Amino acid sequence: MADADSLCGAAPASLGGERYRPHPVRTWAGEQTVAGYRRGGDGTGAERGASVVAGVGGKRTRRFVRALPALMIAGAIPFDLLTPTDFTAAPMFTAAPLIAAPFFSLAGTGLIACAGVLAVLGLRLHDDTLTSVIGMTELVTLVTVAVLSILINRVVRRSGRQLASARVIAEAAQRAVVPIPPERIGGLEVAARYEAAEADAFIGGDLFAVQDTPYGVRLVVGDVRGKGLEAVEAVAVVVGAFREAAETESCLEGVAQRLERALAREGRRRDGLDALEGFTTAVLAEIPRGEGVVRLVNRGHPEPLLLYPSGELDVLEPEEFALPLGMGDLGDWPDRAREFGFPGGATLVFYTDGLSEARDEAGAFYDPAARLRRSLFSGAEAVLDALTSDVRVHTGGTQTDDMALLAVARPGAGQPERRRTVEIVKGY
Repeated sequence: MADADSLCGAAPASLGGERYRPHPVRTWAGEQTVAGYRRGGDGTGAERGASVVAGVGGKRTRRFVRALPALMIAGAIPFDLLTPTDFTAAPMFTAAPLIAAPFFSLAGTGLIACAGVLAVLGLRLHDDTLTSVIGMTELVTLVTVAVLSILINRVVRRSGRQLASARVIAEAAQRAVVPIPPERIGGLEVAARYEAAEADAFIGGDLFAVQDTPYGVRLVVGDVRGKGLEAVEAVAVVVGAFREAAETESCLEGVAQRLERALAREGRRRDGLDALEGFTTAVLAEIPRGEGVVRLVNRGHPEPLLLYPSGELDVLEPEEFALPLGMGDLGDWPDRAREFGFPGGATLVFYTDGLSEARDEAGAFYDPAARLRRSLFSGAEAVLDALTSDVRVHTGGTQTDDMALLAVARPGAGQPERRRTVEIVKGY
């Protein structure tokens, strides 16, 4: 591996990537689109719309489930009264507290259970069958189920508290290892997303970090081989090494070499297969102040995309593909940063292979470049809103790999700062 210090003085490669020819831009009045997926003009309409639809459906389902135990008891009473004594509504009375147990509070579950017991007691007194074998069996069965429903409620509530605590700890750990960057860094608009393939999972092997340094804004987006805690340890190593190197190394190639050495040390510490096959794909970027360019070092990672304000798009490919970080023992080559134009109004999009390898029902991969091309967005956040919504449509909501996204937008000439409004609540 070449010495990083010798690389920092090397002249960067020429402006890379042929510009795609202009294409018609898919737009509507006040709306944007990604491959026909319509979005609101603020760049968050589609995702918010989907969330609203899902939220409405979820609320309706919850309301129905919460009303179901009372409806069952209310329906069972006239059924029992209007049918012959050989027909009984005992199953409905029995099911009501069991349905309430996972969804109601302890008091609510107890109230439903008591209502069922009292209803059966009153009905058996009404038809004078309380002392019969059937009447006593129904009453004993319902009392037993009522007690069990209360115990189930206690277990579910305790498990729910433990799960909530674990989720809070996992989210805190994720934010500590891979913190969400500020919305504005060094005059650039930044947006980041991390979406785990498994529901309610927060920690994975994808990473991103953005830092304002004396050499401009520097960032890294990467994907650690493997899963679980060992992948999280490698993420912590990469992000920690990047934070230090980004401030001290005078060139991007030097930052890449520092990450290589950090992962090599981590590999020697490990045992087994990870000591031999541990690696991290990564792309590092440097955006100097006031130069209108971006420099990239790509270590086996999916190529970033550069989306222009006209809707054109460039795929920022390296001149020479390099091995991922942590595999320096397999090859000896110098890192070379490649320089691309990054004009005002343009947006850089970085992603991990969880996006580009997402498949639809037919097994076709998701192509972010094709989906973004000829689309207009109001900023970095809008681009990620579009991508995350569109890939869910592509996969039918079934992701198989974690996905990290990072978008960096350079404001155009005369473009105002993005504003946020805060709702003011007046006291009375």
